Amino acid sequence: MGIEIEIGWLTALMFGSLMVLLMAGLPLAFVTGGLACVFLFILGDAQTLNIVPSRIFPLMTNYQLSAIPLFIFLAAMLERAGIINEMFDVIYKLLGGVRGGLAAATIIASTILAAMVGVIGAAVVTMGIIALPAMLERHYDPKIAMGSIMAGGTLGILIPPSILAIIYAVVAEQSVGELFIGAVLPGLLLSGMYILYVTVMCYADPKKGPPIPVEDRVSTAEKMRLLGNMAAPITLIFVVLGVIFAGVATPVEAAGIGTFGAFIVAAIHRKLTWATVREACMTTLKASAMVIWIMFGATIFVGLYVLEGGQEFVESTMTGLGLGPWGILILMQVILVALGMFLDWVGILLLAVPIFVPIIKALGAQAFGLGSEGDLVLWFGVLYLVNMQMSFLSPPFGYALFYLRGVAPAHIPMSDIFKSALPFLFLQIVGLVMCMLFPTIITWLPRLVYGG
Repeated sequence: MGIEIEIGWLTALMFGSLMVLLMAGLPLAFVTGGLACVFLFILGDAQTLNIVPSRIFPLMTNYQLSAIPLFIFLAAMLERAGIINEMFDVIYKLLGGVRGGLAAATIIASTILAAMVGVIGAAVVTMGIIALPAMLERHYDPKIAMGSIMAGGTLGILIPPSILAIIYAVVAEQSVGELFIGAVLPGLLLSGMYILYVTVMCYADPKKGPPIPVEDRVSTAEKMRLLGNMAAPITLIFVVLGVIFAGVATPVEAAGIGTFGAFIVAAIHRKLTWATVREACMTTLKASAMVIWIMFGATIFVGLYVLEGGQEFVESTMTGLGLGPWGILILMQVILVALGMFLDWVGILLLAVPIFVPIIKALGAQAFGLGSEGDLVLWFGVLYLVNMQMSFLSPPFGYALFYLRGVAPAHIPMSDIFKSALPFLFLQIVGLVMCMLFPTIITWLPRLVYGG
């Protein structure tokens, strides 16, 4: 039999060694999986290693997860077909005449993009390549330009079809469709707050976001023609999300419809070639493989921790602090933001959610003034998604900051990119607090759609 280690020490050992190895730059998937196997062997015997297949197999056979490669492929096809560039171009020309119009256009385009693309890196990088040069050329304040690209890009985590929401629903064992619908209003709320902030800033100081010169603006007829160009991809989004919200299809079936639709849209835009399809397939393969490997590693790691009594340890520690239900919820949010500074989103989800969700359920819906456990789980799930959006923007290791660094002009220092994220990070905190204080922002739409 293996060694007995007291749970407090085990927590420090497991998570401490995890942090050290990640700081050393090793990939999360293999660190979590490898460490789990080492600890399994130290704590148990050869028999204990059976936990590895028993944790991985349910993920391999999970039907809901098949939506992930389909949504990634849908996004990759639209990107390869040049739809995203065209979309920014259209919104840019429609709003260019307004002060701060290009920054608002970037956020609107990112919001629409989020409804096409479940992954965040794509949106930040694409917008960084298209929108940043356009705004800097027009003498926009670089901080407003970069902030709106990063904040807009992170909406992909929240607005359906978010890949994170699919994985969350699988791990927390709840309905993907409900989580999608619950995330719509918070996503639009945040998007609206970003646009409002940018517009107010640019009207207060026109130098921050000057309108484009009159000679560069387009006529109404030209605007209508441009909108016509966007009809196919926008219709595709409405169809994909519409069938989920109407309850006609599950998210996986909707992803299938979307993937088929992406071929049609690419064909309409005369971009359906073997090269396009091949590149989209490669992107899908790499992204899906990364996600699923992280899931394998992290699920074994957490599985072992829970098996050794980690769940009870975390629960008793949190309740022992005498914080009350709201205090525990806020502490969880703080822990998630802290983790978000160091870990990647799939990792945080698989390490924190299996431990946090049972604690929240144990506190009960009444503690937060909610009607039922279903409401409680949905509310916490969407709060989690809003929180993850913050982790992408929070310095020093927010992913969005580095995605933008990769495509921003070399003369812009990293410190400016950090500074440009801060006002938007503040708006996200305001959004998170609003969703916590007014749960109906999250629960109203799912109630409307599903009734009850």
